[in-house]
Amino acid sequence: MADNMKVNTNIGIDGNYYTSTISNDQLTNDDFLKLMIQELKLQDPTKPMDSARMLSTQMQMSTISMNQEMIKAMQSIQTTFSQTALSNATSVIGKNIEDGNIGANGVTKAYTVTSVENIDGEVYVKAREILYLEDKVVLEDPKDSTKNQTINYNVSGEILDEKGNKTGNKVVLTSPGVPLVSDGKLTILNSDNQKITDHNYKLAGVTLPVYSDKLSSLPFSSIKKIF
Repeated sequence: MADNMKVNTNIGIDGNYYTSTISNDQLTNDDFLKLMIQELKLQDPTKPMDSARMLSTQMQMSTISMNQEMIKAMQSIQTTFSQTALSNATSVIGKNIEDGNIGANGVTKAYTVTSVENIDGEVYVKAREILYLEDKVVLEDPKDSTKNQTINYNVSGEILDEKGNKTGNKVVLTSPGVPLVSDGKLTILNSDNQKITDHNYKLAGVTLPVYSDKLSSLPFSSIKKIF
């Protein structure tokens, strides 16, 4: 009989003993058979119990037991499937993806995946949206190219120092991240918005993504493109 199970019996109005309470509900078919045999031993011989009803009850117990085993098997399959799906999803970490949604600028949204997770059996990717691609700019040292400095500028083109403070100079942009080149030179303005004709700002020849500060959560199944 199941461990820690306590069975209490009472005498019915027909003189037979009946199980009144069971303190452990995790019964098996063997437990039921033992209970049935015990009740048969305690029954009034002149008022025997209905064997057909007892057999029907045993069949119901068997059906319940089979259903429970089936549920356990399905849960095991679901767990294995979720673990496999999560393992497969890790292959996109560090890669760029698209989910088919269009941004406010009319361009398909793109993201870089940072991690994956399983939420209630469904796999999600954590990713940062790529807002735009930025052409990097360097400030050349005319005497020593090893001293060239990569400079940072914001979405408005304002040049920032190493601490992120505005320097006063500005890179004129044709669109976010795309500097205006005129007569083979970058167009740079000073703090008075006057064009600086003599400067050493150059395109670095490198384009890098600029990311949103917000971390997005996307269903793995929604991914349309990986690149």
